[in-house]
Amino acid sequence: RTIIFRKLKGLEDAIGMTIVDPIRDEKGWAFRDPSGKIPPGAPFESTDPVNGFQFLSEAYSATDPDYDERVTVPVLWDKKTHRIVNNCEDDICRMFNNVFNDFARNRDLDFFPKEIEADHAKLSSFLHDNVNNGVYRAGFATRQRPYEIACRRVFEALDQLEERLSKNRYLFGNRIVEADWRLFCTLVRFDVVYYGHFKCNLFRIIDYPNLQGYLMDLFQQPGIADTVNFDHIKRHYYMTHTQINPTRIVPIGPVLDLTKPHGREKK
Repeated sequence: RTIIFRKLKGLEDAIGMTIVDPIRDEKGWAFRDPSGKIPPGAPFESTDPVNGFQFLSEAYSATDPDYDERVTVPVLWDKKTHRIVNNCEDDICRMFNNVFNDFARNRDLDFFPKEIEADHAKLSSFLHDNVNNGVYRAGFATRQRPYEIACRRVFEALDQLEERLSKNRYLFGNRIVEADWRLFCTLVRFDVVYYGHFKCNLFRIIDYPNLQGYLMDLFQQPGIADTVNFDHIKRHYYMTHTQINPTRIVPIGPVLDLTKPHGREKK
């Protein structure tokens, strides 16, 4: 979502971006060539143009030498103070929308409109609990019953969203808000990794006419295709979660075409 907000708000000149290797090994997120040419564990040159860090954990240690919690992405790094400003995706998206608006090329884009603030927050919470995190609860379940409960909860939520999107082009009518991009980030990964890797396999997104059209509609928004890398997505999940996929074999499919006409403009 942060990459999407940076792109849509037009903040590329104000906020640089360095992509970590999608494969996270026992040493954590690495500033390693993300093309996959260098295998994890092999010596590598840092791709961090700011500090020359090899691992993201170094940025956390530079910010707080006593930090001993999880090292997560994304992080917003301040070049002047040489520290992490924020590592919460929700917070960074709001900062890009509001705090950095004076530096944005597209200042009129507001993904957190005040007039729907309460309803928007409620829906975003629903998406977070039942969809964004829901697939992870199913995927990382280690017992049958919790897996089934989590998986069915995901599809109950998708059924509700399919019905909602049968009446509106986007979640709140004809305007795209933060909740749309929150949902998009799970939908665009669903058929590629969550369906197989996380065993959320009652249905694919392509089996839902409205959700699939909605996904294609958002994917075709200017600049969005540039933010989606299916190779990175698949290599991250299938090669990082060895407790789920110990062979680390990455499937060659499915092949998705999200560029076809979607017809959502008629909603």
